[in-house]
Amino acid sequence: MSAVHDIGAHSRPVVLSARGVTKVYPGTTALNQVDFEVWRGQVNVLIGENGAGKSTLMKILAGIERPTTGELTFEGGPFDVASPREAMALGIGIVHQELNLFPNLTVTQNLFVGRELRGAAGTVRAARQRQLAREVFERMGQAIDVDAPLADLSIGQQQIVEIARVLIADVRILILDEPTSSLSESEVAVLFRLIDELKQQGVAIVYISHRLEELIEIGDRFTVLRDGELIETGTRGHVDIPWLVERMVGTRVEGPYRDVPSDDRADPEATPVLTVDNLRLPNSVGGLLLDDVSFSVTSGEIVGFYGLMGAGRTELFETLIGLRRAAAGTVTIDGRTLTPDDGIPKRLAAGLALVPEDRQRLGLVQSQSVASNIALANLNTYAGPRGLNFGAMRTDVERMVRELLIKVPDTNVLVSALSGGNQQKAVVAKNLLTKPRVLLLDEPTRGIDIKARRELFDIMDQLARAGLTILYASSDLAEITGGADRVLVMAQGRITADLNRAEITDDALVGYSQVQRFDPDRSA
Repeated sequence: MSAVHDIGAHSRPVVLSARGVTKVYPGTTALNQVDFEVWRGQVNVLIGENGAGKSTLMKILAGIERPTTGELTFEGGPFDVASPREAMALGIGIVHQELNLFPNLTVTQNLFVGRELRGAAGTVRAARQRQLAREVFERMGQAIDVDAPLADLSIGQQQIVEIARVLIADVRILILDEPTSSLSESEVAVLFRLIDELKQQGVAIVYISHRLEELIEIGDRFTVLRDGELIETGTRGHVDIPWLVERMVGTRVEGPYRDVPSDDRADPEATPVLTVDNLRLPNSVGGLLLDDVSFSVTSGEIVGFYGLMGAGRTELFETLIGLRRAAAGTVTIDGRTLTPDDGIPKRLAAGLALVPEDRQRLGLVQSQSVASNIALANLNTYAGPRGLNFGAMRTDVERMVRELLIKVPDTNVLVSALSGGNQQKAVVAKNLLTKPRVLLLDEPTRGIDIKARRELFDIMDQLARAGLTILYASSDLAEITGGADRVLVMAQGRITADLNRAEITDDALVGYSQVQRFDPDRSA
């Protein structure tokens, strides 16, 4: 693995500086006279709601975009790069929130794609690349098979590969955009140790995240943006979560995600809406991704699924919706038992719907409008002898936009123009139009800001009160403890605890996420 630049090699404390940066796109000003400094050997936090201008500023620093006006300096001299390749040559690397990897290539090939190590005859030095790949993952504390196809890795593991792809190069400034959005608590701890190591070597970290607790833990300098403008800056010891929230949204946002009653909402004698019995899902090497998973949920319950990366939460949801075929077990919804051969259309018709973890790749069609995306899963409803009933479709789309508070000037704009939070609401809206009985949400707040998170939990609460059963998987302890009526903890493909409201604590969740078998007496 390449060594990073030593802190003694440069005396300037500010390695990269932006002054009066403005970026104007047709019809909108993304940044307006923003100042930003990147300090060497420190974690420089950039925070704001979706649409505040964070990603635009990062793209400018990484050479992806150019400012409309403003001055940038690097190591005291002019900074004018026209591509990410030029920025990387200066030692500026960026890890994007949305993955930029190749699922058909191996892990090692992804790390070196476009910058392969070649011998004298021009042949790729595959053995040396694999050695360096193993070294970077060992340094990150991750047991990832460097020869495995990327497609075989979970989203969380792919996020680690994305980070390793930048670390394997010579880096002075490391830009991390939502790096922990798919990582468990233990993986986050490993990443933070690595960041501390890089700081000691003089690397400047630019860190973007909506997880406020981790920002307070790791940040040294804080810059808050709102609506494309600089609001305020602060330093470690003078900044806390209320300080951040008040400057992000203009007011204080406190308390749990939902006003969950202390007693269980669900009646234990009620007829289950969804029952899963002894579900088993094999992996590609003879083991099990899901091992005898059984549970039931009733009408109006909001049930959280918690577990470390690889626990099986995503695999469970994908099996329930028909993306994966179970080897054994049954799924029964409203008395109707689904067979392993029942695909996605039959499961949608039975009343199941899934909001996937990767909304960009699996939840939305980026080249289509907001209206087309929301209506996509329900087109058969609008089909008639003369084609689609666009009037009914428009009415349903506008109702979803209104009820879910989706901020969009016109439903005909591309869905890619929306902020992350509003894109997530569009995915939820698409699934709600299928009139599900059980809604599955896999990491529903990944990459969205605190205000949008609370809006999403408000929507979930309203839907549950109307009788919809909601299952959501999250690696964020606060979202689990503050949002669920009941929690099922998973580890190694098994359910290890079924916790009612009074039993849901951080210690219980973390403890049960590391055991292998469910002991009913321990979780009673």
